[in-house]
Amino acid sequence: MKTPKISVLTPMYNTRPDDLRAMIESILNQTYGDFEFLLLNDSPDNQKLKQIVNSYKDARIKYLENDKNMGITKSRNKLIDLARGEYIAVADHDDISTPNRFELEAGFLDANPHIGAVGGNVIEIRDGMEYPTPKRPIHDHDIKLSLINENYVCNPVHSGCMIRKSVLINSGVRYNENWSPCEDRMLFVDLIPHTCFHNLDDVVLKYVWTGDNTTLRHWQKMYDIPPIIVANARAKYPVYYDEWKWAHRHNPVRQTRWIKLFGFFPFIKIKHKHGQTKIYLFDFIQLARVKHD
Repeated sequence: MKTPKISVLTPMYNTRPDDLRAMIESILNQTYGDFEFLLLNDSPDNQKLKQIVNSYKDARIKYLENDKNMGITKSRNKLIDLARGEYIAVADHDDISTPNRFELEAGFLDANPHIGAVGGNVIEIRDGMEYPTPKRPIHDHDIKLSLINENYVCNPVHSGCMIRKSVLINSGVRYNENWSPCEDRMLFVDLIPHTCFHNLDDVVLKYVWTGDNTTLRHWQKMYDIPPIIVANARAKYPVYYDEWKWAHRHNPVRQTRWIKLFGFFPFIKIKHKHGQTKIYLFDFIQLARVKHD
């Protein structure tokens, strides 16, 4: 059996049928087709997921099922052990990959053997509408600075990233259950001394707000754990923290700021909290909300 270039890894847990179909089709419609597609059902009592996956008659798809619920972290690590490809493409069960994502990311890794993980930019989909999110840092050093110093940023974007499997094998780094549901962020923090990162300037992922995302279902942990990850990372990699402190010594990050009409009348309020930026008119009419992954 020919070894695929890419292993696409998707753990599933009670995924909504429409979201699962949209995700699967975004993978099968990639412009780069040399991949295996491993879908692991971590909610084995939900056989509807098996029916949906097996309804796609594509030889690249392999349906897998846990005997019992193992949790997202163990499921991700199980998929890594089963992957045969040179590159691992993370594809969460309710997000949509752009059609040329694999072509762009695999091409970049082929051309840059020193890079171990690559991602790109993200569009959010809420209520059927698309919203661009702030562009992510491109280069390795800036990405590592963000991992260590920004509470709510996972760089590269996890559900749209591609990782060189040899980096995981040689480093021994895996998803750490102690940090779930932020195991994705911790994976990249643990990989900092082992490889370089990169973000493409292209959009590689559409993040769909379904009302049942991990971010929403585990909101308290998603709020509590990132600052602990940051504190640990700063202690482990003090050079990056020292650089960040030096750069921000005269420019502290403000949680709330106002745009004033005529220079004195409070008009627009911009509030940064809980991994989101919210924009209000006159402090009570919400105009926009942007989530920072």
